[in-house]
This record gives sequence, C-alpha cells and structure tokens, in this order.
Amino acid sequence: MPHLRLQFAMVLATIVMFALTLAANDWLFPQLELIPGINWIYLPAGVRLVATLLFGGAGALGLLIVSWLVCFLYLFPDDFSRAFMGGILATVAPYLVYKSAQHWFGLRASLANLTPKRLLACIVAYSVASPLLHHIWFYLHDGADHVVQSFFVMFIGDLSGTLIVIYTIKGLLALMPRRPRADAQCTFPEQSAGHRN
Repeated sequence: MPHLRLQFAMVLATIVMFALTLAANDWLFPQLELIPGINWIYLPAGVRLVATLLFGGAGALGLLIVSWLVCFLYLFPDDFSRAFMGGILATVAPYLVYKSAQHWFGLRASLANLTPKRLLACIVAYSVASPLLHHIWFYLHDGADHVVQSFFVMFIGDLSGTLIVIYTIKGLLALMPRRPRADAQCTFPEQSAGHRN
C-alpha cells in the first residue's frame, strides 16, 4: 500500500508541476507562441523530462493524464485526433529518452550516475525526439505545410524550456543547506594535521 501511495503522489506531482509551468509559460511568454502547442520557449517540456527521469513510469502516467486534459480541454477542444495523439506523443518522447538513458548510460533510479554531460545529452535527445514524433504525425495526418518551420520552433522551444526548468531546479537545490552524509567520518583538526596524542 505505501508503494501505491508513492506512485499516486508521483503521478499527482507530475500533473501539478506540468499545470504550473503551463500557466507560467502562458503568462510569461504569450507572444512566443507560433501556433497552439508550439512555442519558442515551452517550460512544460522541462517538466516532461524531469518527471520521467525522477518518477519513471509514474511520471509518464501523470504526463499522459495532464497532456490529455490540456489537449482536449485547452489546446485542441475541437480536434479529437490531434488532442488524442498530442497527449500520447508528448508522453512517449520523454519516456523513450528515459528508457534510452537507462540502456546507454546504465541510468539508475537514484540518478546518481546522471552526470552533467549525460543530463545535457538527455535534454538534447528529448528536444529532438518530441518535435520529431509530433511532426511525423503532423506530416502523415495533415501534409507538409510549414512542417520544417514548426519543427524548428518546437525544437528551440522544448530545448530552451527544458534548460530553463532543469537549471532553475539545479540552482534552487544548490541554495538548500546540505545535510552531512551519514557515512562521512568525523575528523578532528589534530588528526587531519597529522598530530597524535
């Protein structure tokens, strides 16, 4: 039961984080929207990657739920197929990057081996994967009108939004006081200087 509660909390946290960043994005950058769902800066993209890296499958489930809510109720209320596929593609892209990082980097659930270089690789991979999956579907569903331009804008928007979110979180974590490690040994000044009693 505690495991189920934890999974539910991770799904809920993903939904809340996504909704907050979407509201912030709409408030801060309304003039940077090319078309609904494609922006020059898209903060929710950062939540998509962070949620899947931190929460795995629970994060992906939270993303699917919130993406469908946003697509069906806000972005594309009159376009069922776009709303349905938009939610799926928005969830699949970061989850594929997460699974790829597990495979190629041996990414652990603790993220202890997620180095800055690997994190940047995940960010770039996600920023390519999301617009690529969306635009393959756009091309197959609607044809080739403006696909290259909107792909480029979505790539830049996902990349910039993800960088902003991840490095904001990283900066906030750096401001928090560090707890001493439980396995750290206590060293007295005399011992560290080589003095003996």
